[in-house]
Amino acid sequence: MQRDLRLDNVGRRYGIRGPWVLRGVHLTVPPGTLIRIDGPNGTGKSTLLRLLARIDAPSEGRVTGRPRTAYVPERFPTALPFTALGYLTHLGTVHGLSRPAATRAALEWLDRFGAASYARTPMAQLSKGSSQKVAVVQALLAEPELLVLDEAWTGLDADARAELERAVAERTAGGTAVVFVDHDPSRLAGAPDATYTVRDTGLDRRTEPAPSNPTGPHVIVVVQGPRAAQLPTDVPRTVASVEELTPGTHRLTVPASHSDVVLRTLLTARPSWHVVSVSQERPAQPETESRR
Repeated sequence: MQRDLRLDNVGRRYGIRGPWVLRGVHLTVPPGTLIRIDGPNGTGKSTLLRLLARIDAPSEGRVTGRPRTAYVPERFPTALPFTALGYLTHLGTVHGLSRPAATRAALEWLDRFGAASYARTPMAQLSKGSSQKVAVVQALLAEPELLVLDEAWTGLDADARAELERAVAERTAGGTAVVFVDHDPSRLAGAPDATYTVRDTGLDRRTEPAPSNPTGPHVIVVVQGPRAAQLPTDVPRTVASVEELTPGTHRLTVPASHSDVVLRTLLTARPSWHVVSVSQERPAQPETESRR
């Protein structure tokens, strides 16, 4: 059974007398939440993610809860004695998939990230961008309960970056908790349930509200359902805003990278929702001074 992951008064330092990288950290990661970790370079963000992924053990305090976890490290080892497909199949079996199921999942995810053409290329021959796609796929193919992403978008091309955002939306909508670090402040802007900043070895929760119009392209989706029906629970948490036009009819402002996830959720709901229209959000026009 999936449970919350909790860090209680956790500290981490390297060496018996080394300086504390983190100390007194409290954090709860419930299922289905999206959490962003911010902070300047060198403050301990990667250390925190390694603790969450249980790659490192705390020097003090406790980490409780054991969701099935997948991790994309900041630096992914590339000189491995496998082809891309062989490595992913092996990782899939480690995560409990049968070998045929692991191979099938690996090929499907490689195709989604535009990497199917080098499935049988030795890992040591892959470019940095191609290696990063393999790093991301290995974390997604076994359907983890907790997904930990340390600069996972770095090195990906634009299509792959958008695909990873879609995958994050799918995973959180399906109940997976996702914790991520990214250098781009607009990454998944407006989507996280919480943002924490690592500062002075501690962890501070950002209290300011998320922007009402997060950066990045959006689409407007108008949907209609039964008069008394509520939107599927996964939809409001994935979209930027919801406006009820009439009973049963809603106007959704959806990040473009999440639009296919939202539409699929609506169309496969029981009862299903009717999609009235889908259109590109019009950018706000700058106000001009009236002529004298």
